[in-house]
Amino acid sequence: MARPHRLSRLPHVLVIVYALVMGVFPVGEGVDPTVPLLAMAQAAILVIAMSRPLPAWWASVAVTVIGARTGMTHLPQSLTFPWMVHPRPPGRPASPMTLHADALAFPWTGSGIALQAGVLFLLALRVRPRVAAEALALTTLVAAACMVFLPDGNAGGDPLVALAVDAVAVAVGVVVRLIRTTRTRLEAQEELTAEERGRRALLEERARIARELHDVVAHHMSVISIQAQVAPHLVDDPPDELKENLAGIRANAVEALTELRRVLGVLRAQDTPAGAPQPTLDRLGELLANVRGAGVALTAETVGEPRPLPPGVELSAFRIMQEALSNAMRHAPGAPVALRLRYHPDTLTIRVVNAAPAAPAPPSTGAGHGLLGMRERAAMLGGDLAAGSTPDGGYEVSAFLPVGSQKGIEATP
Repeated sequence: MARPHRLSRLPHVLVIVYALVMGVFPVGEGVDPTVPLLAMAQAAILVIAMSRPLPAWWASVAVTVIGARTGMTHLPQSLTFPWMVHPRPPGRPASPMTLHADALAFPWTGSGIALQAGVLFLLALRVRPRVAAEALALTTLVAAACMVFLPDGNAGGDPLVALAVDAVAVAVGVVVRLIRTTRTRLEAQEELTAEERGRRALLEERARIARELHDVVAHHMSVISIQAQVAPHLVDDPPDELKENLAGIRANAVEALTELRRVLGVLRAQDTPAGAPQPTLDRLGELLANVRGAGVALTAETVGEPRPLPPGVELSAFRIMQEALSNAMRHAPGAPVALRLRYHPDTLTIRVVNAAPAAPAPPSTGAGHGLLGMRERAAMLGGDLAAGSTPDGGYEVSAFLPVGSQKGIEATP
């Protein structure tokens, strides 16, 4: 029992209480004084079986053989009750009543069978079913041998009862172990599935980002190629060295564009037309209008002087804001949302905050990897993204994207 934590030791307590109850033997006339010691030893073996079930089972078998060998009885052969008298015949005094009981060896008493069954149950919880079945078979063989070879010391014993109780204990233990093992395997498989789903989502998001960046880079490479081809015609009598250099630039641009399309072209989604324009911050107003049209109380603020940014930065900024607003609408229905876009000299910061939801959010049917995609976009640009709950129960997404040319993407003039 792993949960709840306060009850995690309850099974151990129950086993100890069970051992104490089953290990209590009456002491009286006709009872061998070593019987209580044998019972307490079997009870201690049951407690040990919680941590060392296999050695405890061997010890239990040994106690069974010792009890059967010595022929110690649990019940006295006769009990005299002075307060109970025989019916008085005419002319004779009343006499105490004496009840005769059959001799019964310790292994076959009710408590002895119960203790041994407990050991077998704990053994079945910890070992493979085949080992538990073998232990049950060996226990049965030992009991049968005691009844056959030591009949005097085992008068009154019934191995069939012991076999039935032991078989039930082993069967229940095996079933509980199988249920527990199956549950553990399912939990492990669910963890692996979740990890694999997250890994696949990460790869898919990287592929989608690569597709979009492919379009941006391919556009610039095409422009370089065209400019290198047109440049010689803009100069009267260009020298041969200039023509040769421009031709080399164009050839390298065409070759790089070909390699780029060969490597990244396979990542293009089938439903995305080739050369489709990617969104930039010029379409931010359209995005905000769509969100407000969905009934969201959205306030937007732009701080700083808007200016053209590298295409990769604008594309990632637009996608991050789009995903953050979508998450706010999906997970905080009816809550007001605030968006702030701030232009710094070398950084673009995005902050999207929503208040606590006015109503419970409907169950999500998506994969739930939007936050992963936003972090991946920021990381690929050398930036960072932070997300988490706000003190008032809302949620905040903040992204920091570098906009300088140190990332290899030169800003447009």
